[in-house]
Order: sequence, then C-alpha cells, then structure tokens
Amino acid sequence: MLKYALLGFLNYQPMTGYELENFINVSTGNFWHARLSQIYMTLKQLEQKELVTSVIEPQESRPDRRVYTITTSGIDDLHHWLAQPLLELEPEKETLLLKLFFARPNGKQSILTQLRIQMELHRQQLDKYEHYTHPQKIDLVHENPELIEDSLLWERTLRFGVMYEQMYVEWLQESIEKLDRELSD
Repeated sequence: MLKYALLGFLNYQPMTGYELENFINVSTGNFWHARLSQIYMTLKQLEQKELVTSVIEPQESRPDRRVYTITTSGIDDLHHWLAQPLLELEPEKETLLLKLFFARPNGKQSILTQLRIQMELHRQQLDKYEHYTHPQKIDLVHENPELIEDSLLWERTLRFGVMYEQMYVEWLQESIEKLDRELSD
C-alpha cells in the first residue's frame, strides 16, 4: 500500500523522499505511516517499474536532492487501484483487546492500570486530532487551488480519526468503571 500512498502524494506535486515523509507524517500518518527507509526503498522500486522518475537538483549549501515525479504509467496505476472497490472488511488487530481477553490472571489492579494508560494515550491522540492544523496542506492547497476538493477528502479522514478516538475513550471509560465495580481483587 505504501506504493499507492507515494503515487498519490506525487500525483499532487513532485517531491523528495524527505518531503514525502513529512507529508505522510502530517496527513495519512495517523492511519497509514512509513519510515524514511521504507519510502526510499519503495521509490527506488517505483522508479525501476517506471511509475516515477527522478532528477537530481543541486543545492549550494546542502547536499543535492533527488526529486521524484509520477509518470503517466504511475498515474494510470494509481487510478486503476483507486477505482477498485474494497469488497471485504480488512481484519483489525488490536493488541489491547487480546491482552484484555487473557488478563484475568494478572489481577484487577493490573488490568485497570493498563486500561487507564490506554485511556490517557487515546485522549492525547484525540486532542491531537481535534487541534490538528495542516500547514503543509494549507500551503499545498493555496499553491494548487484545484486541490480544494481533495482537501474535503483529507478532512473526512481526519474526522474518522476524531470519531474513532472518541469511541475508544468512551469504551475505555465504560470498561474501567464496569471492571472496577465487578471484578474481584
């Protein structure tokens, strides 16, 4: 999937691997992330398949930078992938639920502590989403007004994150209260 994330970003504008990492971190990074090493490895593969091209841009006081541009074949591949509907649910793996399922031997206080830690982490994530600003997105849309409708889709993914974290915090609060009342020590 990283292939399509990179093609999607490059479909907006040419970028370096470092710029792609930054865009991922401030946009899809909350639901689809990648390390810089993965990005560069995937860009190399995309270039070998002629889905992207790159040029070296010299810089005076810094190392030269490699800028990647999506090719017509890359755009076609991206559009083909986007047109394919998802026909089944992708199974989620939730480590907390697996641990909770088997946690009884560790005792009530251990269980409650883990749930409280998770609640704090999810509250922090919710706060991040609720106060999220996208300076790079704003700059990109300002420089490319044709992306205004794309930004509506970006906002929908952010809304998903907010709603998911709200649900998770609510479930954790409910679980802590119920288990605190009903589990024996």
